[in-house]
Amino acid sequence: MSILGSLQVEIQKHFAAGAAAANDPAAMEVFLELRAVLERGEVRAASPDPASTTGWRVNAWVKQGLLLGFRLGALKEMAGPGLRFVDKHTYPVRHFDVSDGVRIVPGGSAVRSGAYVARGVVCMPPMYINAGAYVDEGAMIDSHALVGSCAQIGKRVHLSAAAQIGGVLEPVNASPVVIEDDVMVGGNSGVYEGAIVRKGAVLAAGTILTRGTPVFDLVAGQVLRATAELPLIIPENAVVVPGSRAVSKGKGAEWGLSLYAPVIVKYRDEKTGLSTALEELLR
Repeated sequence: MSILGSLQVEIQKHFAAGAAAANDPAAMEVFLELRAVLERGEVRAASPDPASTTGWRVNAWVKQGLLLGFRLGALKEMAGPGLRFVDKHTYPVRHFDVSDGVRIVPGGSAVRSGAYVARGVVCMPPMYINAGAYVDEGAMIDSHALVGSCAQIGKRVHLSAAAQIGGVLEPVNASPVVIEDDVMVGGNSGVYEGAIVRKGAVLAAGTILTRGTPVFDLVAGQVLRATAELPLIIPENAVVVPGSRAVSKGKGAEWGLSLYAPVIVKYRDEKTGLSTALEELLR
C-alpha cells in the first residue's frame, strides 16, 4: 500500500472512532501528516478525474481528515502577522517565506493551515484562504476575496475584489466549488454549493451561481441547471453576466417584478481574452 493509501486508511479509522479519537495521540499524528501533505499539494479534497461525469472526483477521506482536525483541536490564543486570534490549535495561520514563491501583500490577509497555495500566487489584502482549499500557480486572490474550505482554484485564475468562493466540509461526499484554469471571476461575484466553472470562463462583476440558480445560455439556446446527480456547471469559455427574467404570473407579473438570472451572452474569444491580459501587469 502506498504512503497516501496508508494515510487514507488511518484517517478513516480515526474519523470513525468519533469522540474517542480526541484522546488518541495517534489520531493527532495522522491529522498533522494529512495537514502537511495538503499544504504541499500532494493530496486534494477534490481531484481532476477524466473518468468522472463532472471531470472531478471528491476525496471524501480528505474531508474526513479535516473534520477530524476540528474534533481534535482545542481553543488557543494564537498570533499571525499583525493578528491575534482564538481558534482551534490544529488550524493556525500558515507562514510563508521567499522560497515559497507566494506574494502576500501586507494588510490583514490570512491563509489557514491545511490549504495549498502554489508558487506565483498573489494575495492582495485583506483576503482569506480556508483549510483544505487548493490554489494553483499564478492565481490572484484580490482584496476581500474568500476561498472557502476545500474549494479548488486553478492556474492563472483571478478572483477579483470581494469575490466569494464558497466552501464545504459536510457532507463529506459533497462536491466543493471548482474554478478551473484561466477563469476570471469579477468583483462581488459569488460561486457556491459545488458549482463548477470550466476553464477560460468569465464571470462578470456581480454574478452569483448556486445549486438552485438556472443559467440562461443565449448562444446555445438552453437553460443550464444543477440536477440531483450533477452540480451547476458553467461551460468552457462562457462569458456570464448578471441578468433578470420577468415573473410571468401572479402578483409578480402584476407588479412587474423580475428575478435575478445569470446569462451566458457569448463564448470567450481573443478579444475577450485581451480584457484579462492587463491582470498580468499586477503580478
